Amino acid sequence: MPMPPSVSGLLNYLAASPSPYHAVREATDRLDEAGWQRLRMGDSWVDLPHRAYVASGGALIAWNRPGATPVSAGFRIVGAHTDSPNLRLKPRPDTASMGWRQLAVEIYGGALLNSWLDRDLGLSGRVVTRDDTYLVHLNDPIARVPQLAIHLDRDVNEKGVQLDKQQHLTPIWGLGPTTEGDFSLWLSGHLGVRSADILSWDLMFHDISAPALLGPAQDLIASARLDNLVSCWCALEALLAAEPTDSVTPLVCLFDHEEVGSESATGAAGPLLYAVLERLTRSESEDATFRRSMAASVCVSSDMAHAVHPNYPERHEPAHRPLPNAGPVIKVNANQRYATDAVTHAMFLRACETAGVPSQVFVSKNSMPCGSTIGPITATRLGIPTVDVGCAQLSMHSARELCGATDPAMMSAALGAFFVDARGAV
Repeated sequence: MPMPPSVSGLLNYLAASPSPYHAVREATDRLDEAGWQRLRMGDSWVDLPHRAYVASGGALIAWNRPGATPVSAGFRIVGAHTDSPNLRLKPRPDTASMGWRQLAVEIYGGALLNSWLDRDLGLSGRVVTRDDTYLVHLNDPIARVPQLAIHLDRDVNEKGVQLDKQQHLTPIWGLGPTTEGDFSLWLSGHLGVRSADILSWDLMFHDISAPALLGPAQDLIASARLDNLVSCWCALEALLAAEPTDSVTPLVCLFDHEEVGSESATGAAGPLLYAVLERLTRSESEDATFRRSMAASVCVSSDMAHAVHPNYPERHEPAHRPLPNAGPVIKVNANQRYATDAVTHAMFLRACETAGVPSQVFVSKNSMPCGSTIGPITATRLGIPTVDVGCAQLSMHSARELCGATDPAMMSAALGAFFVDARGAV
């Protein structure tokens, strides 16, 4: 069965983006190819191009504003995040135990730890040398976290896997003794630089299994990092396809560090989005322009949503059980873990209707508190009405996750309709 172009494009994006830095590079490559221009925060923003972006590490903000659009016009913002829970290499990783060479890691975010056992792991991220910064994507089987054999843990199937984050999740990458600098020496060979010139890194392990369509009808996607690269891809596709009017400005913000609270220079709680919006709206000498523009703006926080699990239906609120391939999920939480309210809920329903796609609603069971997203953070920092949405998935925060194959295209269509809706959250 031939793969639809949209699905093929998503699978390629997932495979090429093992780290937030790669996710941003893939996005900027697409934007460059489509005619967007890169700006830097340290530049003087005069005579701005209509279509432009700024990128910093694992974060990206891109927009499309026709020349006739007044700076006081509102923004249609779609926010997502580029990071996923994983195992990240420590600054001094070389270690050994009982004749095995190992690499010390730090747990990043709320990973499902057992899902990282017995997987062939590659390495990705960025390395800073004395002269340059390199993106690293090593997709060979470099390391593995082996599970204890059942013969040495006889009741594991009854009691469950019990993992100590410090002791039990240190990957093996060979045999023999190790000394300080062994990893750096090995890495330097791949980069073609001297080991002494490597100063620091942001490196992380990833499951090297390729994204794939699953099932006889190929109606499911199995991949790492669906949360939240699917939303990043949907937002980017919608922006590239949007034909904005001169009354609103479509804008995409892809943040880093959502999985650890968003409090960073490139996270949603940081200054990046505020700074970009401020510079885009204050090109006129009018102090109130920024506030007027924010008052006319609306935000969609696009993150993944929980599909009902067929083996654990009791964990879900009975009347709100989303399914894959049934359309975007609008996420609601009265305690403001999601930013959706009745007005923004209705706004996104209107976008789905305009795009001709179905929609669903997710509410957590009262005994199962939900997580949170960049939605409440953005709403709080900027005072912008916000709705939280996502594609339904299983195995969230696993090393490999599962979602519907047609949901991303439907989400992209709904976001595209949102981008050009001048009515906003009326």
